[in-house]
Amino acid sequence: MMRYIPTLLLLLSSFFFSYGQESYTSLTKNALEIMWKAKDTTGYRQALNGYERAFKKYPDSIDNLGLYKASVLASDLNDFENAFNYLTLLLAPKDKNDSYPGWTYILSKYAKSEYKSMLDKPKWNELTQKALVDKTKFYKELQKNEDEFYAITKTDLLQIEDAKDLYEAIKNYNPYLVKKRRDYSISFAINDSTRTSFFVHLPAGYTPKKSYALLFFLHGAVRNNALVDFQTAENNLHGWNRFYTKYAEQNDVILVFPKGSRKYNWMLPDDGFFMIPEMIKQIKRAINVDDNKIFISGHSNGATGAFSYLMKQPTPFAGFYGFNTYPKVFTGGTYIENIRNRSFINFSTDEDYYYPPNANDCFTQLMDSIKADYHEHRYEGFPHWFPEFDESESAYKILFKDLATRKRNPFPQEISWEFDNNKYGSIDWLSDIILDTSTEKADWHRELNFKIHQWLEYDKNDSLISKNVDKNAFDFPYRSGKIKAQYANNVFRIETSRVKSLRLNISPDMVDTKKKIKVFINGKEYFHGRISYDRRFILQHFEKDRDRKQIWINSIELNIKNTKTDALLISYSFVVNSSLTFTEAGVYKKFYRVD
Repeated sequence: MMRYIPTLLLLLSSFFFSYGQESYTSLTKNALEIMWKAKDTTGYRQALNGYERAFKKYPDSIDNLGLYKASVLASDLNDFENAFNYLTLLLAPKDKNDSYPGWTYILSKYAKSEYKSMLDKPKWNELTQKALVDKTKFYKELQKNEDEFYAITKTDLLQIEDAKDLYEAIKNYNPYLVKKRRDYSISFAINDSTRTSFFVHLPAGYTPKKSYALLFFLHGAVRNNALVDFQTAENNLHGWNRFYTKYAEQNDVILVFPKGSRKYNWMLPDDGFFMIPEMIKQIKRAINVDDNKIFISGHSNGATGAFSYLMKQPTPFAGFYGFNTYPKVFTGGTYIENIRNRSFINFSTDEDYYYPPNANDCFTQLMDSIKADYHEHRYEGFPHWFPEFDESESAYKILFKDLATRKRNPFPQEISWEFDNNKYGSIDWLSDIILDTSTEKADWHRELNFKIHQWLEYDKNDSLISKNVDKNAFDFPYRSGKIKAQYANNVFRIETSRVKSLRLNISPDMVDTKKKIKVFINGKEYFHGRISYDRRFILQHFEKDRDRKQIWINSIELNIKNTKTDALLISYSFVVNSSLTFTEAGVYKKFYRVD
């Protein structure tokens, strides 16, 4: 007897672990394993007996997932009385239930195949009608909780006319209210027709009078996940994530769990990469977050996602972590020196098929060579799914110890940034950097890479073997631009390679606004003057990122002249005034990108 088990439920099932010799969790986990391996009714009967034993021995621990599995098994065995009893319990109100609501199992697209032998029973129609009523109530409550999450006191910054007063008001901006709950499932719009959700878990005793560190966890297996309307504590705070929950509780850290899919995620393709920065902005509208203590972590594809934000869009974050990381950007070049702007801690294992230990060794050597704030912690004897094991707890202790002491410097005195997509041409006080890939790169603009010669994989007998490979660690499919910048004593010195223009954002925490600012690019003076507070600019940028620590009062727009372009401009001016017609001159200008 065959049955389709939804991918989501398989993933949820993997979140359950045994913490003793025998418990509700261990009994139901064992029953589920018997169910998966069952080939006939005898196996299904054994699995059902396992669930019933767990229900009888631990009645206070009965959860919706267990009731659902038991009801499906009973249905397959034509034990309709018990099947309906379990479904009735599934829909019954519960004093505390952080799992998926009972109606989701009855109204799911899989229900007709899971309960095919019960669909003609009057009781099935009765339960379906109740499930529809429960669904309506559930979504109303979900919206009510979301409205409460976003509720703040009214503070109209637009009424502040003086730019300096506005700057101070943003620094002290605190319209936040006490929250009624600790857990919120929040809807998130990807576009006009597509939505997903993120789950927020607040510290015990959350108070709006205090600002809190915030940690994102990015899930893996992005190609096997789907967007969901809502999330629950069951599939975020327990199982593989149990140590995040434990140590976030001890350190007063807000946890956030976004939900991605094959198309919209943080790794590949680029369609969903905007989601995390946008979620940060939305969360900052609702709760008191310490802007200098926002962190991001993940496992597998999620760890690769955390690494990708470090490489492509690190500005909002203070630190980055990854469990079983594949350190590579899959949507463009991996410009590894970008790590010098922040930090990364990787927790690797020696039996990982996702990224092999020899490659991690080479990566660590590369990090040491560029003096990056990078640390790898290797755990021997563990496979890719390291967070499943209790022995992973020591890694979380390391993570949260680092998180507790690390803060973002919103105004670093030195920046080095490389990118191949104008969408990611911003970091801290440099923004809107535009590429000029028609020119040759500077001598100091180098490409860093290394070779990987061995990779681990599982053979047909599920044995881990080493395979010889010859592959580059990173790909560079596009031409990149790079910028190095520093400031001190009101003087900015910038070097560029394949960069056409940029914006230099100014904060009174960086310069003395009473004195003139000098900007040198590639050894030439580009700006010499004073910068004043610009009210409109301040408002625009606060609306853009909701950052109360990294506040810009104005900016300097800089168009870069390079020697070759200057020569073309001179030549262009000369030929227009002598022998070429204006039409010919226009073609000349377009072909050489002279503007």
